[in-house]
Amino acid sequence: MGFSIHSKLKDDTFNLGSFQLCEVLLMNDSRFPWIILVPKIPDLRDFHEIPSQHRDVLFQEIERASEAIQKHQRVDKMNVAALGNQVPQLHIHVIGRLKTDEAWPNPVWGHGTPIPYDITSKSNVIQSFKRELAIAER
Repeated sequence: MGFSIHSKLKDDTFNLGSFQLCEVLLMNDSRFPWIILVPKIPDLRDFHEIPSQHRDVLFQEIERASEAIQKHQRVDKMNVAALGNQVPQLHIHVIGRLKTDEAWPNPVWGHGTPIPYDITSKSNVIQSFKRELAIAER
């Protein structure tokens, strides 16, 4: 079967574009600068399943997403995680954290209610991240 993004990820995010290995998504939660990377490898579920020839590229793309978040908003800490308990497809969360955010110092998952981007800020944030990630318009 070919690659496709899990429906829950599609429902919860905006697609920013593609890197060499990953689709790049923005979580629709304005409380945190939050990018999700989804390797474009069909049926991939866990980190240990990533083919060795893709591991360096994945790390570089995580670094690229982290740097874009830091340019977008100076954060105190970068959280990088792959849980997959609700969405079995391997996806990597890259989340900028502030010591003043409502979940600090705990994980963002299950804390409070997501605040979706409004129409204006959604457009601005998407364009900003596309610039910072050097992702061309499709």
